[in-house]
Amino acid sequence: MLTAKTIVCPTDFSKESLRALSVASDFASRLDAELLLVNVLTIQPAIVTDPNYAFVVPEFEQKLRSEIAHQLRELEHELGGKGIRTRTLIGYGDPANEIVRIANQESADLIVIATFGKTGWRRLAFGSVAEKVVRSAACPVLTVRGSVPAVSDTPITRSRVA
Repeated sequence: MLTAKTIVCPTDFSKESLRALSVASDFASRLDAELLLVNVLTIQPAIVTDPNYAFVVPEFEQKLRSEIAHQLRELEHELGGKGIRTRTLIGYGDPANEIVRIANQESADLIVIATFGKTGWRRLAFGSVAEKVVRSAACPVLTVRGSVPAVSDTPITRSRVA
């Protein structure tokens, strides 16, 4: 039988990742485990050719980090209302590497991650965060396909999109 103290669930607030969160919260509830919600912030520097264009990266990052923290708190509050112990963490950098690093740092017993089912050239060109996590994680990884119905009768919702 599966036992777990800590379950890591990365989210980008997409419909697919919220479905994975529903599965992860069901596991956390049944196993009395703590659920660690993780969002990884990746900043892609813009190539600016207009010398009059001013884009302040630190201010943008701070605003983005603030919005992510707000969305994670909303999810944490919703899950807490269901009696699920939840923490949140914002990572920074390459999503797959950061998810694995956080899972290792937190001694996670399980990672529950959405997979978007990329195939063909898209998978070759962009890779899959979920696939990289599966290959690199020290703990078991449960991937949740986007087409699978949510486990819970009351799925996780998102009140606002950044």
